[in-house]
Amino acid sequence: MSHPHRLRAAIHADGTTPLIGVFDMFSASVAAQHYDGMFVSGFGFAASHYGLPDIGFIAWPDIIAFVQRLRLAFPRQHLLVDIDDGYVDPETACHVVQSLEAVGASGVILEDQKRPRRCGHVDGKQVLPLEEYLEKLDMVLRARRDLVVVARTDATEEDEILRRAKALAATDADVVLVDGVRSVDWIHKVRRVIGDKPLLFNQIAGGKSPRLSLSELTGLGVDVAIYSTPCLFAAQTAIDRALTDLKAADGRLPQTGPDTVGVAECLALLEKNISRHHEHAPA
Repeated sequence: MSHPHRLRAAIHADGTTPLIGVFDMFSASVAAQHYDGMFVSGFGFAASHYGLPDIGFIAWPDIIAFVQRLRLAFPRQHLLVDIDDGYVDPETACHVVQSLEAVGASGVILEDQKRPRRCGHVDGKQVLPLEEYLEKLDMVLRARRDLVVVARTDATEEDEILRRAKALAATDADVVLVDGVRSVDWIHKVRRVIGDKPLLFNQIAGGKSPRLSLSELTGLGVDVAIYSTPCLFAAQTAIDRALTDLKAADGRLPQTGPDTVGVAECLALLEKNISRHHEHAPA
């Protein structure tokens, strides 16, 4: 079964499929020990690859190269990739989608924002006219072979959210995402307007959406949950704490123990990514 078909099957299975946001190969290595699916978050990639906020700096060849490395190291993981607005124009969006499918991506998320774009959970977002976005989305859908395509709207006005969600559900997109949804009540509203089209929910620490468990999301009719930044934010917290402690200890490293990581533990994690150790990888 192909990577897109496996993700599509997971989306249509009972329960809510979690996809964990990773920002580099090392965070992906840790995430793969806990979850079957990864989300290549634009927020995390902009932070790790460029040291910049998620406002449109990402160059599409960099994303493709990253996904290619991920797929080689993690042949069994679902890989859903945030491609923002498709890097502006429809032709580029189609080229990126075909390139990502060729290197083993499972799916992509295409948003309806216009430049300058923003993280979906901050203020100041602007959206394309609906017909313009639908034209871009249609081109992407015709360009893919099997790739899962998530149609995302960043509309913020209530009537416009529902109008766009309904329009996206009427397309051949596999899944609908309303980003920055602010309440459980609004998840119900979106669920009703999109009918039986699969629904994706995005939650990010400190973002606009409520903190909900997978069980709660399943009860709300959510089929996929992406967690954009748990690895990135945990890394920032842990690195800052470790270096604060190192400075306080006058540069003396802490003693290693059963609950800490040293050379052996780190190498054991990384050696699992060597391709010759992978058997019976899906096509």
